[in-house]
Amino acid sequence: MNHELEGGSMTLREIKYKLSLKIKTAKKHLNIEVTGGYSSDLLSDVMANAKKGNIWITIQSHPNIVAVASLLELSAIVVTGGKKIEKETLSRAEREDITIFDTTDSTFNIVGKLYKMGVIGG
Repeated sequence: MNHELEGGSMTLREIKYKLSLKIKTAKKHLNIEVTGGYSSDLLSDVMANAKKGNIWITIQSHPNIVAVASLLELSAIVVTGGKKIEKETLSRAEREDITIFDTTDSTFNIVGKLYKMGVIGG
């Protein structure tokens, strides 16, 4: 589900705070503005449909998520459902300056909360 922000922008810092996300990597990038959001667990789907600056919501936690986020210049990745993020994923994300958050909340709930915050569907 692809979303664009309506009525202004929001930073990763605001999203982190409002959703009580735990930051795992690239802490210095919290002032990045989010252009919208995308939620999918299929890397090929994300590659075909996510847009530059989107925040990506997924249960995937393997190192390939960093490659996809880097290639598309996504603002961040949120790993949901309390999934354990692999050490190699975190190492790659730090090297490539990709912000990764994690949460025990479900993908469904995080997307719903983002929607309420102004990341709305198009």
